[in-house]
Order: sequence, then structure tokens, then C-alpha cells
Amino acid sequence: MNFEFTDEQQQLQKMVREFAEREIAPNVMKWDEACEFPLATVKELGKLGLLGIIFPVEYGGAGMGYVEYATAIEELSRVDGSVGIIVAAHTSLCSNHIFLAGNEEQKRKYIPKLATGEFIGAWGLTEPGSGSDAGGARTTAVRKGDKWVLNGTKTFITNGHYADVVVVIAVTDKAAHTHGLSAFLVDAGTKGFKLGKKENKLGLRASDTAELIFEDCEIPLANLLGKEGDGFIDSMRILDGGRISIAALGLGMAQGAYEAARDYSKERKQFGKAISENQAIQWKLADMATEIDAARLLTWRAAWMKDSGMKTTLESSMAKLYTSEVAVRVANEGVQIHGGYGFIKDYPAEKFYRDVKLCTIGEGTSEIQRLVISRQILKS
Repeated sequence: MNFEFTDEQQQLQKMVREFAEREIAPNVMKWDEACEFPLATVKELGKLGLLGIIFPVEYGGAGMGYVEYATAIEELSRVDGSVGIIVAAHTSLCSNHIFLAGNEEQKRKYIPKLATGEFIGAWGLTEPGSGSDAGGARTTAVRKGDKWVLNGTKTFITNGHYADVVVVIAVTDKAAHTHGLSAFLVDAGTKGFKLGKKENKLGLRASDTAELIFEDCEIPLANLLGKEGDGFIDSMRILDGGRISIAALGLGMAQGAYEAARDYSKERKQFGKAISENQAIQWKLADMATEIDAARLLTWRAAWMKDSGMKTTLESSMAKLYTSEVAVRVANEGVQIHGGYGFIKDYPAEKFYRDVKLCTIGEGTSEIQRLVISRQILKS
């Protein structure tokens, strides 16, 4: 495994960092305070090829891999985690489910538009009564003549209000438990598909988190995505890649929180000297930098393995678990180093503190990651 970036990867990292600092940084707090979805900025990311980074050129993608994808998510999230999670949910959940499970017609219809930002995508697995227990889903899809009829509610759906297409997981065979789940493509504006409330969140407030409601929503038989009954299996495959993006999301926010704390410690003077000269602060920064580096290596390993065509269930969960919990610790110490200024919105520390917590919850809680990891290591 080579940890040295190629020239192309370095150029990508530089391009995304410059874009984030130029186009995103000046708007971060405005978007956060207003819970404003940065649609125009997301569309620009599409034009830059960042919404289709992991898809082949023939489908309108950039033809790169998960190392490049994780790098882009990290650089965006270093400035604003909201933008990072918008791109992550769009790319590695919605678009990637279509790419991995869809037939050629479905891929040709949706991937080019999603990859270029013409379409925004969302992915609907979680329900009010089933989060970690995906097999407890109650949204149903019943075949009636030449249609599927969907009924149920999805919750905590990233990009939901702005999505042009949603991948929805629904029950097609109640008796088969997880083997009775199937995936479907639902276009925005389909009769019977309604948008519910927009969640008012602790952090990542510029990203849209929505409720999706299906009431006798009729879609063509051709909108079945993958094989009937394979919805859960395909979702777990999707989450192997999705957890790499959440690791990258946490990594970027941890890096941003660390840099803010490091820079502040050099400027803030107490008792006649910069607080960075105090060993207590130095050791905090040393621990933060070390844990971030370890998290980055875990994330890069999972991304490299994914690009090499290897199974990454264990490595993706390890990267997601460790990085998300590192991000929480780093953001916490970032606030502590800022002292009282870490508690006010004039400094970025408080926003990182609010934003990072989602990483230990979304796409499988830390508890679920430990369950996945323990099963994998005991199985081997």
C-alpha cells in the first residue's frame, strides 16, 4: 500500500482545498445559522467533477477511486462538514447504489446526471422505528399489475428536500425479514411521494435532513433497483463504501478543529506568553495530531483496499469507528484550548464541536461498528 500521493491526487487535493477556502469558508456561518442548503455551491462541485469522482468516465464520472474521493470529502469537511455530508450521501449512497445494483438502462439514465450535479440524489433506508435494525423496516412495496405501490415513511434522509431521485428500501416480503427488502428508484414529483418535515439539528445545519412520505406512491416495475429481495444485501455493500466517506468526513472536521486550535494557541496570550508555550496545551495538540494521523491511515487503508477490489467490511467499519470518535475528542479539546472563546460563534471551534457528533451516529452508530468489527474478527 502506497501512502504517497500521485501528482494527480496532489492536484485534486489542492483544487478542492482552494475551492473550499474560496467558495465555502466565507459562507459557513451564514449557511449554518439559516439552515441554508448551499445548492449553487453543490452544483459547482458537480461541474468540477466531485459529485461523480468514483464513477467511470463513460457514465459522466471522473474515473477516479476511493482514495481521491476520501481526499475530496476530507478537504470539503475541513472547512464545512455540511458540504462534506451532502456530497457523501449523494455520491456513495444514492449514486453508488444505482451504479452497483442498477441495470444498464438505469445507470445510463441516472448516473451521468448525478455525476455532473444536474441531479441531486438521496438514499432512504432509515425509518422512525428502524435505524440500526434495518430489517425492522415497515415501508412496503406491493406489486399491482404493471406498478409497484409504496407506502411508508423514511426519516433522517440527507438531501431529501433537494433530491431529484431517491433510492428507497422497502419491504416486498414480510416473512423473509432482511431477505424481503428491495430497493426502488423514486423520482421527485412522483404522485404519492411527499416531503415531510425538515429536521432542526444540533449540527451540520446547512445539510438537509428530511422526512419522506409515501402514500400509495405508484412507480413502474422498471424502477426496481437490483433483484427483488436483495435490497438489504445491496445496502450493506453500499455502506461498506459509505463508511469510508463518513470516516473522511470526520477526518476533515477533526483536521479543521485541530488547525483552528493550534493557530489560536499561538496567538492567545496568558501570563505574558502564548498558551502554546504551556506544556498542557502542547500535549493536547500532540495527542490531537497523533490521533488524526492514525485515523487518516485507517481511512486511506480502507479506500486503497476498495480501489483494489478487496472486501472492506472490517476495514471500513474500523476507519469509521475510530475516525468518528477521534473527531469528537479533537473537537472537544479544540473548544477547551479556546477556553471561553470556544463557546461562542465568532470562532470555528464551537461549530466543529456540534458537527462532529453525527459521525458517531450516521451510517451505523459506533455500537453497530463494534458489532460489525467483532463479527468479522471472530469469523476469521
